[in-house]
Amino acid sequence: MSDVQADLDVAIVHDWFPTIAGGEKVVKEIMHCFPKSEIYTVFDFLSDEERRSFFGDRPVHVSDLNRLPGVERYYRYLLLQATRAIEALDVTRHEAVISSSAALSKGVITGPEQKHFAYIHSPARYAWDLTHEYMLSLNGFAASLKRALAREMMHRFRIWDMRTVAQVDYMIANSYFIKKRIWKTYRRNADVIYPPVDTDAFTKSEAPRGDFFFTASRMVPYKNIHLIVEAFSQRPDLKLIVCGDGPEMGRIKAMAKGNVEFLGHAPFEVMRDHMQRARAFVFAAKEDFGIVPVEAQACGTPVIALGQGGTAETVRGLDHAAPTGVHFHTQTTVDLLIAVSQFEAVETELRSETIVAHAKAFGSDRFRGELTSYIQERLPG
Repeated sequence: MSDVQADLDVAIVHDWFPTIAGGEKVVKEIMHCFPKSEIYTVFDFLSDEERRSFFGDRPVHVSDLNRLPGVERYYRYLLLQATRAIEALDVTRHEAVISSSAALSKGVITGPEQKHFAYIHSPARYAWDLTHEYMLSLNGFAASLKRALAREMMHRFRIWDMRTVAQVDYMIANSYFIKKRIWKTYRRNADVIYPPVDTDAFTKSEAPRGDFFFTASRMVPYKNIHLIVEAFSQRPDLKLIVCGDGPEMGRIKAMAKGNVEFLGHAPFEVMRDHMQRARAFVFAAKEDFGIVPVEAQACGTPVIALGQGGTAETVRGLDHAAPTGVHFHTQTTVDLLIAVSQFEAVETELRSETIVAHAKAFGSDRFRGELTSYIQERLPG
């Protein structure tokens, strides 16, 4: 770590901390790069133990909205209020600002002498390219009223979101897929720095491979676990093990045949063990980056993944000289089953050593080095 890097006084601004997931892990690596940094966020719902483990003794500044009674149950409905809250966070005493943004944090107000680096996980999908899907998801009691209110909220958010773009000096995208979306949404060029993956925690096992395919995810619609289960239910000769839980669990279990096993929410060690021993990891979501497929590859496990979004970049398909998996190109059971058959035909040719080496290119050390160099090169003197 250089002296400049160690001494730089940085404000790290993140949308919110409802839990520790992919975006929050990026924040942790940014914290590691800049040990004098302080954290700013709209909401922090971490437990005391999680907070101590994640932040240590580092200062964490939250908005006034965080004090609302029971706000963790309805904070997602406070989007417009949160835009005001992010602007109310005063970061102007710091030398530089790094925002970690999937919606709000790039809107923090900075001073004329501060450089603002925005690490964009994605332009807010529900406000831009997925807004119509989001509206259709609002069902049940008073659906028409809910959709009308949501349309007005999203319209106002889009106006605010576009205004905040001028506050950012440098935009960093977490993949080339997101770089394209940033240009489409904001008409701004972005540089690409892939997010960090803890490839040290996911390693190749000496245990023999099992006779099963594996997937792990939250059971929410866009993850498309139902698509994977439906496809493998049509191949009773193949075993699929599913790790994870969520609101879609009941519906997905109901469609599964006897060759599909559900682990539910499993401890990390159990999930990693299955990932290490699986014939292949199966992934059907269109992700902005997609950390889990890289974790699987760090275990030496080939990946059958959608050839769109982040996994088009992180999984090397059969058209590559050194493939690490197989791509399918539409989110349909037919395409997924074709990819499974293609995998069966080349399974013995996919080398675990090649797969692990590819995954290492997305490790934390690489992220830290690229990010610190990028920022230091753009700071004055």
